[in-house]
Formats: sequence, structure tokens, C-alpha cells
Amino acid sequence: MSPSLPKPVCDAITRVINVVSWTGQTDSTVASSPSTTTTDQPKMAHHAHHQRRESGLIPSMLTHNHELKSNTLVVVLGASGDLAKKKTFPAIFGLYREGFLPKDLHIVGYARTKMDKEEFHKREVSYIKNPADDPDVQKKIEAFQSISTYVAGAYDKDEDFQALEKHLQEIESQYPTEERNRIFYFALPPSVFLPVAAGLKKNNYTERGVNRIIVEKPFGKDLQSSRDMMSKLKADWQEDETFRIDHYLGKEMVKNMLVLRFANIAFSAAWDKNSISNVQITFKEPFGTEGRGGYFDEFGIIRDIQQNHLLQVLTVLTMERPVSFSAEDIRDEKVKVLRAIPAIEKKDVLLGQYVSANGKPGYLDDDTVPKGSVCPTFAALTLWINNPRWEGVPFILKAGKALNEAKVEVRIQYKDVTSGIFKDIARNELVIRIQPSEAVYIKMNVKTPGLVTRAMPTEMDLTYKRRFTDTKIPEAYEALILDAFKGDHSNFVRDDELDAAWKIFTPILHWIEGKDGPSPRPAPYPYGSRGPNELEGFIQGYGYKRTDASYVWPVTNVANL
Repeated sequence: MSPSLPKPVCDAITRVINVVSWTGQTDSTVASSPSTTTTDQPKMAHHAHHQRRESGLIPSMLTHNHELKSNTLVVVLGASGDLAKKKTFPAIFGLYREGFLPKDLHIVGYARTKMDKEEFHKREVSYIKNPADDPDVQKKIEAFQSISTYVAGAYDKDEDFQALEKHLQEIESQYPTEERNRIFYFALPPSVFLPVAAGLKKNNYTERGVNRIIVEKPFGKDLQSSRDMMSKLKADWQEDETFRIDHYLGKEMVKNMLVLRFANIAFSAAWDKNSISNVQITFKEPFGTEGRGGYFDEFGIIRDIQQNHLLQVLTVLTMERPVSFSAEDIRDEKVKVLRAIPAIEKKDVLLGQYVSANGKPGYLDDDTVPKGSVCPTFAALTLWINNPRWEGVPFILKAGKALNEAKVEVRIQYKDVTSGIFKDIARNELVIRIQPSEAVYIKMNVKTPGLVTRAMPTEMDLTYKRRFTDTKIPEAYEALILDAFKGDHSNFVRDDELDAAWKIFTPILHWIEGKDGPSPRPAPYPYGSRGPNELEGFIQGYGYKRTDASYVWPVTNVANL
């Protein structure tokens, strides 16, 4: 360094050179810097690698409440059913294949169906994909089958649970230590939750390790039935042993919302009523009940999708900044938001039911649906949050079957820019596409390319499959089952959270079911459409403005503007 410069300046320049060389921005800097020798370079490279590995870590998420690493059994109850075949077993296999599960794990299927080991193994892997017939994957599938066994039994008989216990103890007798950990996954209809929970606690609860139950929705049909179920469940299982699964909380883009919100000042500064006009959370399916109408009619679209999945998305989207990202801190903030939401009012509801169109049958054409049913297959519900951040902002939850596309997304529409400069300019929107093709994109206005100064809408687009080309996004069930092994409740529903959610929805559900007067008749909409004709007017009534016709995605032809 030049002797004409003061020593503090020389030292500062040297530090800058060192930082540049460590971060690998230029190879020449490392070679030419007088403060860097050849022997230092490996150390600096290691340091830079370590810094990259440390960057962005969330310390409060690195510690878990008794992560299970060995001596662990998973018992899948309802092992012969569709949920187990299509979701549970493929998710466990995905974790097993990647080496995320405890060593020496054993899987036990339990159901009423009588079948031998070969038939169980065939069913267990029937939805595990190996499209390229990869021999390594096939070996993993066979290894997965080798650690899986099956026991048939009833869900309400002690002697059958005792037969299961005998089988579990035979497996555990091979463990090198006395520790015994058991996870019980309820891939079951809700009608048998309670007898199974009681039977397991009485006959299969280990005193020499950790016990956990993973319970699937629905958690009741309204506030009172949910409270009855939870109180009976808690008589046998403690809250920290219970993992109530809502698989939307395991979806990559829902989990990403916490980071998107709290790690980006650019977003968090405008995340309130002062900047945001309205929010839509949308779920769309392109198919109807397809012969399952009898089951669907018992619950309806609101219980099936909005009271749980979409409401969970709303809480993550609107909660205040937690003290940390530990499970209880996150869930405390979610509960605060739910308690600030009043019960949904009739005036804030639009209901629909699909009818035959485009060669597809209507809902009432399904032989399993009760004749003349008024069960909605589409619902748009507007919720309000009475707190300083969100007061006056409408949150519109839309869900429907037999619509024009498959999509789940969050659409945050910002307020108009101050008038006086631009004429009829499009609003900004932040869109989080949860599925399919995960993405975050911002609709924004830019100058039209060329010699004319005019604003036009376009977008900044982060589509995951284009940006993260070497990354496989795990299935939601994989993420949640792994969390259960770790003892991390962050993405599971707490008991008071469930109670607050039912308070919001129960009055409107009772109205729809005719418990408080005659049931409302849902508006008909054609199979394959966007929903009822009334939908556009409904969302516009809450301030939503559709982008003008000049916005075209993904390529805009400027000559057509």
C-alpha cells in the first residue's frame, strides 16, 4: 500500500481487498493482494464457504423438541385406504429415499382389511413413482418394503390393539438400547379417531420413549363437535404429543410466506391497510365430485377447503412478526389474528353449485348426492380483521370444484396511485402461486418501450422451476411428516387455533345447513366455467379492479397496445 496514504486508510483498503477475495468476486484480487499468500487461499475459501452456509439461517428453527433419530416405529392406521396409499406411504418413502428418517426405522400398517404381506407391499408402493424405471429407485422401493409389515385388526377392540402391541414389541426387541419411540399416523375417517386414540393409549403407549399421533382433518363439523372431539382426544394424548395436520401448511409457497414477509423490508413496509386494497385467496379445481358426492355433500366446499386450508394461508399472510420462528411463537401470532376476525356475515357470502355443461354432469347428476341437495360446490367468503394493521381490508376466500382450471394462489392488490399524473393506470399486485408451478410475481407499471412515454402493466416474475432448476420441491406431506419426527409443531394446528377458526365459520355453516331458517339456494354455474355469474360483481364490490385488457402474459406485443 502506498506510503503516502495514512495507515488507517491503508488498513481499510486491505480489509476490503480481503473481503472481495473471500467472497470469490474476482480471482485476480486474491492473486494480486499483498495481504494474501498462497497458503491462505484454502483457508479463505473454506471461510467463504462457511459464511455462505451460515447466511440466511434462522436460529430459532435449528433446535427441535426431541428429534427422533433412532429406535423409532411408524404405525400407519388406515393403511389399506386411499389416503395412506396416495399420500402417506409415498411421503414416508420420499423421506426414506433421501435419508431423512431415523436409522433402523420400521413401518407397520394397521387396518381392518385382511391381507398378507405381499398384498400389503403391493398396495404400499402402488403410488410411488419410478417413471424412468431407475434401478437405484427400484432398490430403494424394495428396501422400503423390507422394513414394512402389516397387522389386521379392528379400530375398537382391545384384543386387536394388543396383537398390534405384540408385533411392535417383537420389532423393538432388536433395538440396541432400551429407548422406544412410536409415531401413530391416523390415515382414518374421523368417525374412528376417538376409539383409535383411546385404544392406542391403553394398549400401545410406550413408557420408554416418545409417543406422537398425527391426525388428519376434519377436526369436527362445527365449533361444538370440534370441542367435543378435542376434549376427548386430550383425555388420552397431551397437546405436545398431538400433530394436527393441515397439508397446506407444508406447501413450499405457504412456508415461504414467513420469509417473504419478514426477511424483506421492501414488502413488509407496505404490508398493511395503508397500501393494500384487497386480498383474494383462491382455490380452483377443474373436476367435480366424480362419484364421491355423497361424502362431499356431508361436508361441503367450505369445510373441505376454506375453514382449514385457505384460513391457514390467511393467518400466515396476516400475522404480526413473531418473537422468533419457534413453533409456539408462530402459533401465538396466528391465534391473535384469528381472534380478531368476527364470524362471517351472510352479506359477505356468495354460494354456487355446478350444473352440467361441456359434456360433463352436474353435481345433482351424481348418483351418490342426495336428491335436491343445496350443498355449495363453490363459495366466496369475505373476512375482515379488526386490528390496527388490517382494519377495513377485505380478505376474499374463494374455493370451487368443476371450474376452468387447477390453481391455488394469493392475490394482493394494492391501492391506486395518487391521481394527477397518470390516466387509468393498472394497480400493483403481488401474486403468490401456491400450485401448480410455484411462483411469486409482482404486477407493476413500466414505460412502454419505444419513443412514446406511456405506462403499461407488466411483471417481475420468480417462477421456481425456472430459477431453481436443480431443486426438487418436496411434497407437503413429506415436509410435515419430517417435522413430526423432529418434534416441530410450527406447521401444525394448535387446539386454541382450531377453536378460534370454528368460531369464525360455524354461524355461516349453520345458516347454509338450514339450522337458522331456510337454507340459501346456491347460484348455478356451468361445469368448466370461472364460477357463478355473480362472482365478478361480488369481488368488485370489495374494491377489486381487474387489470385492463392491455396486460398479456407471458409476452406483450407492444404494437397491439
